[in-house]
Amino acid sequence: MEIRNLIIDDRERGVFRVHRSAMTSDELFQRERELIFNRCWIYLGHESEVEEPGDYRRRTVAGRPLFFARGKDGEVRVFLNTCPHRGALICRHDKGNAEVLQCFYHAWTFNTRGELIGLPGEDAYGPSFDRSELGLKQPPRVESYRGFIFVSFNPHVEDLVTYLAGARDYLDLIMDPVEEGMRVVAGSNKYAIKANWKLLAENSLDSYHLVPTHQTYLDYISSLGTDDSGVTLDARPPGASRALGNGHCVAQNIARNGRPIAHWHPLFGEEAREPIARVRQRLVEKYGEERAYQMADTSRNLLIYPNLVINDFVAITIRYFEPLAPDSMDVTAWHLVPKVESDTMLATRLDSFLTFLGPSGFATPDDVEALESCQAGYAATEVEWSDISRGMLKPEPGTSDELQMRGFWRQWHAHMQGLSHADVQDRPRLEAQAALATDD
Repeated sequence: MEIRNLIIDDRERGVFRVHRSAMTSDELFQRERELIFNRCWIYLGHESEVEEPGDYRRRTVAGRPLFFARGKDGEVRVFLNTCPHRGALICRHDKGNAEVLQCFYHAWTFNTRGELIGLPGEDAYGPSFDRSELGLKQPPRVESYRGFIFVSFNPHVEDLVTYLAGARDYLDLIMDPVEEGMRVVAGSNKYAIKANWKLLAENSLDSYHLVPTHQTYLDYISSLGTDDSGVTLDARPPGASRALGNGHCVAQNIARNGRPIAHWHPLFGEEAREPIARVRQRLVEKYGEERAYQMADTSRNLLIYPNLVINDFVAITIRYFEPLAPDSMDVTAWHLVPKVESDTMLATRLDSFLTFLGPSGFATPDDVEALESCQAGYAATEVEWSDISRGMLKPEPGTSDELQMRGFWRQWHAHMQGLSHADVQDRPRLEAQAALATDD
């Protein structure tokens, strides 16, 4: 099938379908490598993971071995994890602290600035040997926003802030409430899923599956008690989905299960009620009631295209997935918390993170089973299309609708055709907005 025919996007009739070969074809997977992962900004890590000089973290991003380290000058640098001598990995551990980095194969030695500072038998090389030409190499582009480090293997990619488009505001909603800043807790949750990576992008934005798939968790939360924080939530819109440009999308809901920063719920314990109320009052004084409401009283699942998800509810989770094959991916999740808080609140956060998104939590095993079940179902090739049409004719789709997934898929479809950008909105919604503007 031709690339342009992989998606049916009939905005007049409200029909959106994706051909299932997008989740099974090795040819399309290789095309994704070239046209998406080699050209977009891809998440690497958070600056707080390397707090001290010499700290380093090892990652695999878009199929490349990388590591990032903080130098003695305080700057965080990113390097391709391969010795310029013969190619062996420099960092062979996922994390650590080192004044120098030495290749185990021939003992070429580098500082945290990536400079070659020593090698055995240097006098055996001729006069043209130049250490400065043989330092560790960096990806073509490295930039960060609010501590989130991204890399791109496309030297001509637009700057990161432009690329983030509307996702920037939602990152700010996550980071602004904490005056002391946020940090990633040491440790991670790593697992593999035998399914196509795009299914996890869908799943991470999908509120439609919440009740049928995660009813056990909803029952558990209800058993802990109700939210009586005093904030009037029912007068607000029940939730909304947004396509934010460049494939980034968000599903946002009222935070009925408690916010980890400034919205109290019984799961945080009675002793946390007053401190959380004080934080919320500070947000109102600094940002105004509406912005404070967005920060404290809404929760969201944010997809930063193509493969970073921030689950901002109960616990703030950074989830990165690395595609391995058309039917396989590795997933790593980290927990983002305030730099300064009580041991009790940190323990509550970590418990909430593990309870819902941990390896044996209420949600992750359910979602893994669902995605692997979908992938298995694609062996029935007689059923060619998956339907993602829910809410397509609504002027304002809610979180249980699928505008956010369509935004992702439209950008994917544009990239797979060699295009830079897609019109990610549903036409009826744009027409409704235009009508409102005319009335005004």
